[in-house]
Amino acid sequence: MKTLAASVEGSNPTLNITIFALFVVITLVIVFRASRNTKTASDYYAAGRAFTGPQNGIAISGDYLSAASFLGIAGAIAVYGYDGFLYSIGFLVAWLVALLLVAELLRNTGKFTMGDVLAFRMKQRPVRAAAAISTLVVSFFYLLAQMAGAGGLVALLLGIDGKAAQALVIAVVGVIMIAYVLIGGMKGTTWVQIIKAALLIVGALAMTLWVLGKYGFNFSSLLQGAVDKAGEAGEALLGPGKQYGKNGTTKLDFFSLGIALVLGTAGLPHVLMRFYTVPTAREARRSVVWAIVLIGVFYLFTLVLGYGAGALVGPDAIKKAPGGVNSAAPLLALNLGGPILLGLISAIAFATILAVVAGLTITASASFAHDVYANVLKKGKANTGSEVRVARITAVVIGIVAILGGILANGQNVAFLVALAFAVAASANLPTILYSLFWKRFNTQGALWSIYGGLIVTIVLIVFSPAVSGKPVDPKTGKSASMLQGVDFHWFPLDNPGLISIPIAFVLGWLGTILSKENDKAKFAEMEVRALTGAGAEKAVQH
Repeated sequence: MKTLAASVEGSNPTLNITIFALFVVITLVIVFRASRNTKTASDYYAAGRAFTGPQNGIAISGDYLSAASFLGIAGAIAVYGYDGFLYSIGFLVAWLVALLLVAELLRNTGKFTMGDVLAFRMKQRPVRAAAAISTLVVSFFYLLAQMAGAGGLVALLLGIDGKAAQALVIAVVGVIMIAYVLIGGMKGTTWVQIIKAALLIVGALAMTLWVLGKYGFNFSSLLQGAVDKAGEAGEALLGPGKQYGKNGTTKLDFFSLGIALVLGTAGLPHVLMRFYTVPTAREARRSVVWAIVLIGVFYLFTLVLGYGAGALVGPDAIKKAPGGVNSAAPLLALNLGGPILLGLISAIAFATILAVVAGLTITASASFAHDVYANVLKKGKANTGSEVRVARITAVVIGIVAILGGILANGQNVAFLVALAFAVAASANLPTILYSLFWKRFNTQGALWSIYGGLIVTIVLIVFSPAVSGKPVDPKTGKSASMLQGVDFHWFPLDNPGLISIPIAFVLGWLGTILSKENDKAKFAEMEVRALTGAGAEKAVQH
């Protein structure tokens, strides 16, 4: 394996850490200023519903364009070509599903969390507890991806080698994330998302133009450059199958991955919670338009950045670098503009990670405090101050768990780890949300069966999949692609369980419903009117 110094030759760790520190200080100041008006639960969870549609749209794109989008997808395209770009397509199409099926309906029906929507027409305490557990699990898997990206990225930039040192880096990221959430609440983290999204899109645009300029703005020449750099395996980069076409199992795995990506977004709690930060349904629709344009443009950039990294850096050098495939975009920046561009682009990637983990943490802590503490334990009688205090304590606990999980997942492709989070969201959350919004007969037992059943099936299949143990050792890197090295207890053949877990969750929701006699048609009718028209929604959220 290449030494660390060889893989990041030309990098300037002092410059990189200076840019990192500058970004953290500036954003902490903004978060602190934004937090001065955070007094109520609505302020803490939903930023006082004070953001406009365009502002929220930029923030949504910031939430959605995570380390998986910037680091993971660019690396996957550089190493696997066409198959890597399928992540971009899946993430983008997924947003259309969220837009058309659930976004505005949830905004009209809920107050702060997914649990609010489910509890509208069902028994409060059991469904709120289930929704909170599901939110915490999805957030944990997503946090794993961001923390893994942070460890690899900072190891690459600061010349930090060894698992212990990278674990320390992940811990520092976790502490900063906790500070954002504790100080700023949703308002502070939303402003961080807006800044980060603007930086990410501008930075990606600059690198995209720079890469294309090197090839005379001829995309075909860029593709040829990537093929030539990859050597004998180069032609495989331009067609399907390099990663997912080796045999029948890998083809099924791709199909499973695609289902999880396309259906998962509509069940991601940290994205859905963003719709509660705008004052009206009209602003929610405007935010969706802004988000989808920005997200779509960015994913076009990833195609150029991925093949650009393949052409100018080479897949072998990327795989051997600290951080593995997640290092493609930073190494491309180093090749293009030297240490200064590397420092700037890496600071943007670092900002991406910090902003997304902050958004995830506040969503998970809000779900626990609002659904479990205020409505299950206190039976709706908790005061605002105690609820927000519990949310902040929960944020600290989640941060610590995320740090430990990130240390375990360090070195994994972050796009792949996010795909696991999508599988959990699509299995545990999406069937329940869709049934609740559209099926008159749906009831509490159906909701509990689909949430808990989807969660249990998905997690069991992930734990006993090749993603966790059992993949062969790569002779070039000396490592297995599984999370746990040197052990093999897998029996489920697919990396992503979506193909099995999502249909099972839908069936469990249906079966639980028909086996229960509970059926509140009047409450469903009221919910349907509110979801489709917004009538009564404003009064509910101000309550």
